Amino acid sequence: MLRDKIQTEMIAALKNHEEEKLQTLRFILARIKNQEIEKKTELNDEETVAVLRKFAKELRESIESFAKAGRNELANASKKQLETVSSYLPPEMSEENLKKAVDEIVAKNAELYQKNPKALIGITMNELKGKAEPARILKLLKV
Repeated sequence: MLRDKIQTEMIAALKNHEEEKLQTLRFILARIKNQEIEKKTELNDEETVAVLRKFAKELRESIESFAKAGRNELANASKKQLETVSSYLPPEMSEENLKKAVDEIVAKNAELYQKNPKALIGITMNELKGKAEPARILKLLKV
């Protein structure tokens, strides 16, 4: 289970005195635990990945904001956290595979696409959930 892997690596980071990694892993586990408390049950791997994706998105936004504000030390710290978080996420689809998948979905739902192109966004997002970032999918849909 992904949560157990993170827990094990946190213990290893503690033993190896890797402070930055340890801090990030503790924060990840706290977010997972908060989600479990909210849900009142243990998260499965898919739900854990959703928590990690949300955290990664927040880190990307932070990096962008820090860079615009000229706070390079904070941007670099966030980049290191993002690297740690990204190491637990499954790899995303390549650009060409994503394009093929979007084209197939559009072809399957051509009639709907002709009537209302924006209705295809929800269908595409559901089918490609977890395989690519929503921003990449929207860029390919060009709605």
